[in-house]
Amino acid sequence: MLWWLSDNAPMDEGLIVEGISFQGHCGVSQEERSQPQPLLVDLEFSCSAENAIQTDAISKTIDYAQVSSRVVDIGRSESCALLETLGDRISRTLLAEFPIETLRIWVRKSKPPLEHVIGSVGVRLTYHRSQLSKIEDSSSSRPSPFLLKYGQHIPQGRVLDLACGAGRHAIHLAKQSYEVVGLDRNPEALATLSRAAQDKHLKNLTVRELDLETDVDNPPSLGENEFTGVVIFYYLYRPIFPNIIHALKPGGLLIYETFLIDNHHHFQHPRRKEFCLDYNELLSLAHGLRVLHYEEGQHPDQAGQETPFTARLVAQKV
Repeated sequence: MLWWLSDNAPMDEGLIVEGISFQGHCGVSQEERSQPQPLLVDLEFSCSAENAIQTDAISKTIDYAQVSSRVVDIGRSESCALLETLGDRISRTLLAEFPIETLRIWVRKSKPPLEHVIGSVGVRLTYHRSQLSKIEDSSSSRPSPFLLKYGQHIPQGRVLDLACGAGRHAIHLAKQSYEVVGLDRNPEALATLSRAAQDKHLKNLTVRELDLETDVDNPPSLGENEFTGVVIFYYLYRPIFPNIIHALKPGGLLIYETFLIDNHHHFQHPRRKEFCLDYNELLSLAHGLRVLHYEEGQHPDQAGQETPFTARLVAQKV
């Protein structure tokens, strides 16, 4: 769908993605949230079309495959009482990570637990780029409470945010005067982080595009004694752990949190259980570091909502 706003105005395009489906956890009662149920998301969003038309390149527009994948990732990992909450979290993340101007989202239960409803039930929400300042203050872009609690103990110096995504933790650490490197394999997420760093005048934040998983037998080096801190949230690639430890300076901290196997059993997310840590496995992966804090379980977030089952670690290189 294309239209001209005026003779000299830029051309926009409206992209539509219908029927993104996943098993999610949404319901007012704890009993309903405890069981996955089929959810559907429809999206309509606008962005500039001129570069895409001129180049015929997917890199010059929004890749709806990547958008759909992010919706599924968020939808499977969140546990919400209301569809409004789930739709808001998805929308704010998409606006933060992609150059979307206007976003309309329809989130619905395809098989609602209602006796007389044979169709779906759901909510429609609309967001605009002008709301970005509010988006940056949302819970989806605030740093993890776990990082807020323990990140202050990272010695001043250079810090690596590994698998940083759009960089909520990298931005927080840069604001604390650390020299931060945000590393990720997703160029769109890194572009979003670069723009945010520029907008916030964070010259001490740089980005690096790197796929850590191209060679399981020879994962890429992260440097030797390079960082006073490495932070990793919701990313698990076991072969890279020796290189993470190697990259820490003596006295440096590793702060790590990702899914525990219980999350797969309870929520079927991640779908492949090998992407979840087994009990006490993180302690083995961090062997050689001094463990300062370790916990496993499900923890309430700042809004009182239940979060995924995770393992959390703070460890120091001695």
